[in-house]
Amino acid sequence: MSAGTESTSPRRRGRRPAGEDTRRALLDAARRSFAEHGFAGATVRGIAAEAGVDAAMVNHWFGGKEGLFASAMELPLDPKRISEMLLTGPLEEMGERIVRTFLSVWDGAGGGAFVALMRSASSNETAARMLREFISNVVFGPITRRVGPDRPELRAALCGTQISGLGMVRYVIKLEPLASADHDTLAAAIAPNLQRYLTGDLGPTSTPT
Repeated sequence: MSAGTESTSPRRRGRRPAGEDTRRALLDAARRSFAEHGFAGATVRGIAAEAGVDAAMVNHWFGGKEGLFASAMELPLDPKRISEMLLTGPLEEMGERIVRTFLSVWDGAGGGAFVALMRSASSNETAARMLREFISNVVFGPITRRVGPDRPELRAALCGTQISGLGMVRYVIKLEPLASADHDTLAAAIAPNLQRYLTGDLGPTSTPT
């Protein structure tokens, strides 16, 4: 396969290839669109139009909307791929898979951009919205809609509190002994809570009076 398609405009010395310009334009447009409309409201077609490119370029560069979201947030993981990984295997072990998967990703990146996003979320509404979208619509929402017996939105939010709390305490606050605990210890302690959030009984549903 040849390198990126030649631009019709004159090439300037030192300028990046046209393909990289397209990718960067898509990322800039995606960050604005996701921040303004959220993951569900932002569309591939709208993002591509704002970037001035064909919508097919999103699939070409990022593999779809989820991959574009991950790249726009500078996440060290593809949300679609991680959801597929978490859904593969015994349902009763999903809580443990979630803990181990996130710890492996985070430890491999030294916390990574996702932890930077959590750090910013307390003071920046754009970062807070991106974090909410990641928890509710990109990773845990699709999982709880598939495996949860009821109230998938609540289950996704509860899973989000557990995982983002773990990330905050381990990588931002660095509270010991949790900050240096091994994965086996953390999985044994946290996975049962996550498993109940995913598939267990959450108690009675409140009704308006």
